[in-house]
Amino acid sequence: MYQLDQHQAPIYQGLVNLRKKRIVPFDVPGHKRGRGNPELVELLGEKCVGIDVNSMKPLDNLGHPVSIIREAEELAAEAFGAAHAFLMIGGTTSSVQSMILATCKAGDKIILPRNVHKSAINALVLCGAIPIYIEMSVNPQIGIALGLENDRVAQAIKEHPDAKAVLINNPTYYGICSDLKGLTKMAHAAGMKVLVDEAHGAHLHFTDQLPLSAMDAGADMAAVSMHKSGGSLTQSSILLLGSQMNAEYVRQIINLTQSTSASYLLMSSLDVSRRNLALRGKESFEKVIRMSEYARQEINTVGGYYAYSKELVDGVSVYDFDVTKLSIYTQGIGLTGIEVYDLLRDEYDIQIEFGDIGNILAYISIGDRIQDIERLVGALADIKRLYSRDGKDLITGEYIQPEVVLSPQEAFYAQSKIIPLSESAGAISGEVVMCYPPGIPILAPGERVTQEIIDFVQFAKDKGCSLQGTEDPEVNNLKVILEH
Repeated sequence: MYQLDQHQAPIYQGLVNLRKKRIVPFDVPGHKRGRGNPELVELLGEKCVGIDVNSMKPLDNLGHPVSIIREAEELAAEAFGAAHAFLMIGGTTSSVQSMILATCKAGDKIILPRNVHKSAINALVLCGAIPIYIEMSVNPQIGIALGLENDRVAQAIKEHPDAKAVLINNPTYYGICSDLKGLTKMAHAAGMKVLVDEAHGAHLHFTDQLPLSAMDAGADMAAVSMHKSGGSLTQSSILLLGSQMNAEYVRQIINLTQSTSASYLLMSSLDVSRRNLALRGKESFEKVIRMSEYARQEINTVGGYYAYSKELVDGVSVYDFDVTKLSIYTQGIGLTGIEVYDLLRDEYDIQIEFGDIGNILAYISIGDRIQDIERLVGALADIKRLYSRDGKDLITGEYIQPEVVLSPQEAFYAQSKIIPLSESAGAISGEVVMCYPPGIPILAPGERVTQEIIDFVQFAKDKGCSLQGTEDPEVNNLKVILEH
């Protein structure tokens, strides 16, 4: 048995060894190390295309790993404080869906907040589980949903003692954290699994200056977006398991939907990034904290904007705050977040993570520099000077919790018809409507459409939000359920 050593990156080393052997490829992919597609080599480079290879004995197989991939998984588990880890090449969407599919079957109940990512709603469509949504508090000033409140979760557990799991998204896109340890203890006492969508928390485990990570809180499963704050390639993720989960059963669930032709570019990026975090994560993320806090201070000095932080913590609806998240409320200068987002990109060549109705998020990570922060602050000050207005026409309140009439699966597969969105008030939606990013559904299948929701969608469209999820690419029409 090999000794785990966080200085090692077994998949990366396996690819280096393969490159040295100059093997003649009579397998897929058909570009044959780039020789059949010179434009691809020009775009990505010979080194990259040369290691875009298929599974073979020396390189192991993600669906049933026995050598270097299994070692990479064990190193990832140790680095994140988990009992087991899976390298995921279908993004954290695949990780979130695997968590739900591994714990819930058709008709099972799952307790969760309504402001989940669409991947969780889609998992309910796939498996037929029934969502038990927790009512969320909203910050009236910045209009975002806050954390899961312990009392409300306790009440849901009491009313639905047969629920199989509690899903928590922590931290949220905006940095809001719930009481993971308290919620985990409560759910476990009721015999329920705890699943954490930790897409925005790959960094939490590596310093005690940040909120508690899912594994440190004792959760059963956590979906971690390594490509967000962890530094790996886009679409790569890690699924972490606690000691009470059957890892090989979870692998079977993953293999139901994950590709059998796993990308070694993605897997090696996970391997190298895990090594980087294990060896240098503490110093890297503490630098990110300092940069974010500096940016927050400078932006709040500009005036009009509100870069929020730990002052939101009240121990109830906001248990903690991830200070690496540079979330900024923009309506104080009379502009929506999406308008500021567009101005930053189009006028200042600055690409931030997202803008919604009231906020923007600038993602600060291990790759940022202080001069980049200065440029962002300067651009925001310039936007205030040139474009600010009274903003009396703006809608406030980013979060609406719709009424659930049917389960997502029942609604998704029900008989339906397409009608104008403007005429859909009172109908039951048969599809998702969301702004992306952040990818939290405004409407999910099975939910009642209200005039408030219609007005919100129209306002988001008018302001330039990227609306997705409907069959109609323009989101002028909505698929609704034919009433029984």
